[in-house]
Amino acid sequence: MKETINTAKEKMNKSLNALANEFAAIRAGRANPAVLDKVQVDYWGTPTPINQMAAISVSEGRILVISPWEKNQLKPIEKAIQASDIGINPTNDGNVIRLAFPQLTEDRRKELCKDIKKLGEDSKVAIRSIRRDAIDKLKKMQKNSEITEDDLKDAEKKVQDITDKCCADADKAVADKEKEIMTV
Repeated sequence: MKETINTAKEKMNKSLNALANEFAAIRAGRANPAVLDKVQVDYWGTPTPINQMAAISVSEGRILVISPWEKNQLKPIEKAIQASDIGINPTNDGNVIRLAFPQLTEDRRKELCKDIKKLGEDSKVAIRSIRRDAIDKLKKMQKNSEITEDDLKDAEKKVQDITDKCCADADKAVADKEKEIMTV
């Protein structure tokens, strides 16, 4: 019984971590190296994240500077960024690549907030699905006489409490990200 509850809690926390990773990749008008986490460069035939083949730094608040460890990788990195969906054109000066993040328009901010709410809602759906699976497993245990009905009620309450906390954490993450985007 405890194992089922702990497994559910672990899975719910993984959903929250996935949500945090999604939020980190959303560009909010400030330069954030996390926007490049999903960009893969063809490095000798192997898709490789940019942060494994270059130093990424923030300069002047809205400019990312990418310094590849091998200068011959400038062009492939530039092409990978152009092919990605981050929507910023890289500037290559022969030594480094610069990404200038433009200020967000009001419409774009509102659009990003809608996307953020949808990601938060998707995360809460995943959390509730994990709750349902855990409760089904607990009911099956009770049906097989592995736990009593009182144990089932206690376990269901614990799972529900964990679910409520994780959903509240997801809502807080959404509110924080919306605030960040609207105040940039």
